[in-house]
Amino acid sequence: MPETTPAAPQRPETRSRDVALADGSALTLRWAGQTDVGRKRENNQDRFLTAYPLFVVADGMGGHIGGEVASESVVNRLDEMVRQGPVTPEGIDQALEHAVSDIVAHPETTDEGTGTTMTGIYLDVDAQETSIVSMNIGDSRVYLQRGDQLMQVTTDHSLVQELVAAGRLSEEEAETHPYSNVITRAVGPTEHVTPDYVRIDLQQGDRYVICSDGLTKELTDYGILHFLHEHEDPADAVEAMMAAALDNGGRDNVSIVVVDVASYAPAA
Repeated sequence: MPETTPAAPQRPETRSRDVALADGSALTLRWAGQTDVGRKRENNQDRFLTAYPLFVVADGMGGHIGGEVASESVVNRLDEMVRQGPVTPEGIDQALEHAVSDIVAHPETTDEGTGTTMTGIYLDVDAQETSIVSMNIGDSRVYLQRGDQLMQVTTDHSLVQELVAAGRLSEEEAETHPYSNVITRAVGPTEHVTPDYVRIDLQQGDRYVICSDGLTKELTDYGILHFLHEHEDPADAVEAMMAAALDNGGRDNVSIVVVDVASYAPAA
């Protein structure tokens, strides 16, 4: 069964899936996820989904419980898509269109910026070469640890990222900029948006971290890499990063999903 956000924080549990591919190759994915309201917020507007082959984090925003409505609508529609058929960019785009309709129709939706980020990965077994595909709307992130390197796969849709790209702000200045929480793209009632997609080749030992900005506000990339190196099991890595984010202030809701390519044996 897919896992969505529990009613209260629970210890993450590592799950796995062995996948036999049509070309004779085989792989094993392992994953775990967790969300927490943090130390400063009254309610948790984050949602996450771990429904093989799709893994997603959504960080809601909006007045009252509008953010919860938005993030839950996205997760529910994506979960529905996984259960009904293959995961494709077209299917994801359609699921997000349905989520927008759900958000607009919900009585708790307001004009106070109701919407949500959406980021994650899925295993694409139908491509010519099996690969991981990342997707992103907003400033939640996907990271890839490959060997000793941690790379941010997604590009933030945020005001400060646009300023960095334009050369008007340094990466260091962006971290403390007063408008660091202003995003330029979200899933919400004002306009239809589609994710940015990035295709990534499969390598055994790759580890993906999917997270809301509640983690990246409290942990540097170096800190994320440290906990991945320290904890081989996905649930242990998630739990350690969550504890560190909360200890460092927990200023926002925090959601983390770790997905490992535990084994991969390409066909000869």
